[in-house]
Amino acid sequence: MTYQDIVVEIDEGVGIIRLNRPNVLNALSKNLYREVDAAISEFEADDQVKAVVFTGTGERAFSAGADIHEQVRDAENPPPPDPRRAEHAWHVAACTKPTIGALNGLAYGGGAVMASSFDIRVGCERTSFKFLAASYGRVNSTWSLPMQVGWPIAKELLFTARVVEAEEAYRIGLLNHLVEPDQVMPKAIEVARQIAANDARMVQGIKEILMNDVGRSWRTMYDDEQEARSGKLAPTPVEEGFKEFLDRKGRR
Repeated sequence: MTYQDIVVEIDEGVGIIRLNRPNVLNALSKNLYREVDAAISEFEADDQVKAVVFTGTGERAFSAGADIHEQVRDAENPPPPDPRRAEHAWHVAACTKPTIGALNGLAYGGGAVMASSFDIRVGCERTSFKFLAASYGRVNSTWSLPMQVGWPIAKELLFTARVVEAEEAYRIGLLNHLVEPDQVMPKAIEVARQIAANDARMVQGIKEILMNDVGRSWRTMYDDEQEARSGKLAPTPVEEGFKEFLDRKGRR
């Protein structure tokens, strides 16, 4: 597929989606979201892709959020409804492959929503977040942010709509890794390749279990894992799963 607002590539088992509207700080237009949705579907269908890295073009922003100018035009001349529009953001979070955000700059508004729905986030001193929906009469991130930072901090960030700088983001768990600016993408790729080196069936199965267990009782979570282990996530045979160890240590 040919893309206009994103750049898509595959690098040794890692799918890369780069938001590519630097002239508007990678604002999230409807077309960009449609293209991200399509790229995720392509990666999900490609068994060679084991993890997906998202980043933005330029040094200033991962994404400044929704394309406001487009929203104004749409308010004046409403376009035909897009039946998948409401699902685009969910598809990012529910991607069957692990997702990693290489956050090269600010992530505000819709950009913060997208960033908070990734499985793992890598940032630098330029990275900042702003969950600003309440400041302009909207609501978002109530489903994504608490999963990353917990209720008390999520409430503060959503209620105040204040800027969260990189050091604080790392401290509260909104960033998994805080690195030098020129190491954001290399670190994200490193993590993605660590994931890609593992059993894809298990990695993807673990992600599915974690997502399905949100809000369930602790015992139900345990039972779900046991059920998966006896079914679609049945253990890999010992000889296969521990081949490297057995080749190195021998059999006793």
